[in-house]
Amino acid sequence: MGGIVAALLIPFAGTVLGAAFVFFMKKEMSPLLQKTLLGFASGVMVAASVWSLLIPAMEMSAPAGPMQVIPTIAGFLLGMGFLLALDEWTPHLHLDSDAPEGPSSHLSKTTMLALAVTLHNLPEGMAVGVVLAGALAGGSGISLASAMAIAVGIAIQNVPEGAIISMPMKEAGNSKGKSFLIGSLSGAVEPIGALLVLLLSGLAVPVMPYLLSFAAGAMMYVVVEELIPEASQGRHSNLSTIGFALGFTLMMVLDVVLG
Repeated sequence: MGGIVAALLIPFAGTVLGAAFVFFMKKEMSPLLQKTLLGFASGVMVAASVWSLLIPAMEMSAPAGPMQVIPTIAGFLLGMGFLLALDEWTPHLHLDSDAPEGPSSHLSKTTMLALAVTLHNLPEGMAVGVVLAGALAGGSGISLASAMAIAVGIAIQNVPEGAIISMPMKEAGNSKGKSFLIGSLSGAVEPIGALLVLLLSGLAVPVMPYLLSFAAGAMMYVVVEELIPEASQGRHSNLSTIGFALGFTLMMVLDVVLG
């Protein structure tokens, strides 16, 4: 039980730790460092999608023979479509942008920034929840160590992400305390999303391959739609490429060592 609780809370702890940087970082985060960290987060999420979600999904569907790829394809596309719909229906504002996306609203800039990050963090929580569900189901080939691996990997990339969120909040005129709170709460959706997926998947173990690939699709949407474009724009985009390589390698190692 303790391992399950830890896997649920570890990613959130990473966000809180990163958001706390606002108390001892005097200046705005360097654009070069921000590009590197965005690339790093992309690498972690892509590696987690492949090693911890898509490959287990196909392995669980192996008895179906050549048709084993169908649940993975269906779940992956549904996950991409789900995040696309949320992106279209939720008013939000990305960092370093003054043009809100989604339906028009009268929400404050701070609120829309928080919503954007919440959309980003939701698939990460879903990924942890579905891997935990697979570990608890038994016979899925997924271990609790695998769930811990993806939780630790996401937590590591959440540390710089928390700082990337809280620092612009302070620069926008919010107090350090409020910036920390907003940055921290942006990660609260992760344990909530993980717990909901964990509870629902217990009712439908046969669809586990669909759920695993669904979470992968949702994470990949965030990477392709948000992280990589933000990391690649302007000069020194090679730093984001280096960050991606480091993040991907770290997540792959965690999956092998802990999984």
